[in-house]
Amino acid sequence: MAVSDHVDFATFMEGVKKRNPGQTEFVQAVQEVAQDIFEFIEDKEEYHEAQILRRIAEPDRVVSFRVCWEDDNHNIRVQRGWRVQNNNAIGPYKGGIRFHPSVTESVLKFLAFEQTFKNSLTGLPMGGGKGGANFNPKGKSDSEVMRFCQSFMTELYRHIGPDTDVPAGDIGVGGREIGYMFGQYKRITNRWEGVLTGKGQEYGGSQMRPEATGYGAVYFLQNMLKHQGQDIEGKTAVISGSGNVATHAAEKITQLGGKVLTMSDSGGFIHDPDGIDQEKIDWIKHHKTHTRGRISDYADHFTNATFHEGKRPWSVACDLALPCATQNELNEDEAKELVRNGVQAVSEGANMPTTLEGVHVFHDAKIMYGPGKAANAGGVAVSGLEMSQNSERISWNHERLGQMLTELMEGIHGKCVEYGDDGNGYVDYVKGANIAGFKKVADAMLAFGVV
Repeated sequence: MAVSDHVDFATFMEGVKKRNPGQTEFVQAVQEVAQDIFEFIEDKEEYHEAQILRRIAEPDRVVSFRVCWEDDNHNIRVQRGWRVQNNNAIGPYKGGIRFHPSVTESVLKFLAFEQTFKNSLTGLPMGGGKGGANFNPKGKSDSEVMRFCQSFMTELYRHIGPDTDVPAGDIGVGGREIGYMFGQYKRITNRWEGVLTGKGQEYGGSQMRPEATGYGAVYFLQNMLKHQGQDIEGKTAVISGSGNVATHAAEKITQLGGKVLTMSDSGGFIHDPDGIDQEKIDWIKHHKTHTRGRISDYADHFTNATFHEGKRPWSVACDLALPCATQNELNEDEAKELVRNGVQAVSEGANMPTTLEGVHVFHDAKIMYGPGKAANAGGVAVSGLEMSQNSERISWNHERLGQMLTELMEGIHGKCVEYGDDGNGYVDYVKGANIAGFKKVADAMLAFGVV
């Protein structure tokens, strides 16, 4: 019989830290999952013998490459690109591409690890991956962004494919960047295939993809409230970010009768006590996407709104909080302030936006807390549907996709309740999401043997 890998949690984490020196984001992500999984697998010897958790916490491969491009002044610039293919037990690797100066191997490994469980929760056949580069598209001309994307894809194309790895967008990678990369992939391979999602509707994209992550986070929030006999109507919400996820989360909150008070970017946040209604949301969308301006300009444009430079919105009293900007943007002290101010529920539109200490604050206070791997899975769920549409050469309308997204988020919520209900009326959504996501991947890996 094989020797069991029956180590305790502390020993396991010590090994993760030793194998991944200096990769704090990745270690944090593994710790957040492992602390729940250890309890679940304690009496399940088959998982220990096959070292399933150890294997999931070790990416299948990490591809690192140089990206050379020429700026408008004819200077040669050099960035670094990565693709982390974490686990493909239940389907092709699937996960976004991020262009941002903060991108490191650690950040992408954490995102790919989280993506593995998020994709599992959707019920769709998708494994977990993530990629990106330490390139900042802000302040670059369209021509510079195009040249960078083409150079990035010239290396990446050999590692991806519709049945191998299907990237999507993420921070710094929207419809423009996806278009440039897809065009280069098509040019190099002479093939039209669904190798990227988040494409324009003119060339195989899904009608619902731009709204999916933000809407999905609100649908998950709606399900959490419904489980406790409540709804969104009449409640106030603070939202961080002002990009695609944040603006669509604000839009859906407004449609459901809630009142959005804040939005933000890296420069600070705006607080509008009158509420950020649809007209104001449309202004933000245009301002950020087309003008590429800063959120601070909102306060100059709308009466009663104020801008708070260098600060985050978690000090504003609210019923609901939706962190939709980036990782670790909500810390322990801010979580405590939200609780003091009466927050009832938190739904994460970003990936791992709350620190571990902040998560513990919400858990100890019995706040309804939807972790990113569950709450923001709507984006990758609709990406999975886009893959299906591309494979079948069909297109579904907005109404059908909206209904499918609603049902997918309801299903994810149900899985979290199944494994996270403590029997006393409180649902630990983190535990529920971790165990539900892990079990499907783990059982597939057991079926394959040691591969």
